[in-house]
Amino acid sequence: MDLERNLIRYLGTGSFTPEVIASAQGSYVTTESGRRLLDFTSGQMSAILGHSHPDVVATVREQVGALDHLFSGMLSRPVLELAERLAASLPDPLEKVQLLTTGAESNEAALRLAKLVTGGHEVVAFSGSWHGMTGAAAGATYSAGRKGYGPAAPGNIAIPTPNAYRPDVVDADGELDWARQLDLAFAMVDAQSTGALAACIVEPILSSGGIIEPPPGYLAALQRKCRERGMLLVLDEAQTGLCRTGTWYAFERDGVVPDIITLSKTLGAGLPLAAVVTSAEVEAAAHERGFLFLTTHASDPLVAAVGTTVLDVLERDRLDVRAAQLGARLGAGLRALAEEHEVVGDVRGRGLLQGLELVVDRATKQGSDVLGAEVTRRCYELGLHMNVVQLKGMSGVFRIAPPLTATDAEVDEGLVILDQALRDAGKAVL
Repeated sequence: MDLERNLIRYLGTGSFTPEVIASAQGSYVTTESGRRLLDFTSGQMSAILGHSHPDVVATVREQVGALDHLFSGMLSRPVLELAERLAASLPDPLEKVQLLTTGAESNEAALRLAKLVTGGHEVVAFSGSWHGMTGAAAGATYSAGRKGYGPAAPGNIAIPTPNAYRPDVVDADGELDWARQLDLAFAMVDAQSTGALAACIVEPILSSGGIIEPPPGYLAALQRKCRERGMLLVLDEAQTGLCRTGTWYAFERDGVVPDIITLSKTLGAGLPLAAVVTSAEVEAAAHERGFLFLTTHASDPLVAAVGTTVLDVLERDRLDVRAAQLGARLGAGLRALAEEHEVVGDVRGRGLLQGLELVVDRATKQGSDVLGAEVTRRCYELGLHMNVVQLKGMSGVFRIAPPLTATDAEVDEGLVILDQALRDAGKAVL
């Protein structure tokens, strides 16, 4: 069967998985040939409760027979309940919620809010960012997808990603001097700005940027830079929100509260559900100015009911605690692999969102696209689905994000397969 015969190839330079997937359950997906693959990406980094979680299945079956879709101006009980639950899960003053379908949509809404409220149009984002493939979200995305599509909207400004493994601004010890880097970054922002700064949008842990975690203190300093300039701070927690990093929200570690937070992937646990949440003050100012962000599937009741079920399971099963515990096990296993394999240059991340960077030379940190591709291929052969990010100036970085419902044995199984794949790929490539 020619898998690409009738499909647009939308993965950039990547390719489709070579087998058709027939079903998925828990931490595994099963191909049409009956082969089981351990899913270390939770689908598209989304299925935090694993595939086909029984509580989600039950909610979908019940809700689809009662109320699935409405005119966007109509409200339903599932929408009101999820908005209330999300607001309760977040610190003050975040309490106003809009429900959408994708991360790109939620980021579009967030930036539209910020522009309307501040009166500006300029948006600052990390050079390794990924915020979506639509309009304003794509304009603030720098890790990929900028070449060949014409000009982005005016007012998009990139600042350096604070990458401790590959520092660009260093102190006397050769370590990342993130405070000086941030000062220099905003000196450049000020030089480029036309006086219309609206927002800074960042991920608390950059995912497509290579699992880069800003150092402690960075987000608080970034928020101060924003406030000095009248900008709103938007945190994109598409992949970090809802317990994946060991806390309900990744920003909790840093003691900051954003002006706007966006949620998506993890909120629907694999179904298309997203949210933008802000303060009553921001919402009131936007409403006064006639805020308009309307989509066909805004406030759909079916996925809203699923979102509430996701929150129920996260709370009932204390999956924030579980993610921290399992993440510690995963991290220890990855660090053990780093000691065993010279091609592992760095291990980083938090909870069940971790990265493993491959290099062909630890001293120079030289990467190899071939090595990353070969490890990915060998993992797949051995029964483990992995995702490698390959960016200019970096080598292959595996984004490792098992479901929060994974067992200790499943994490150990993945580590054993990865160990073998690193061994085999190293022999083949080096």
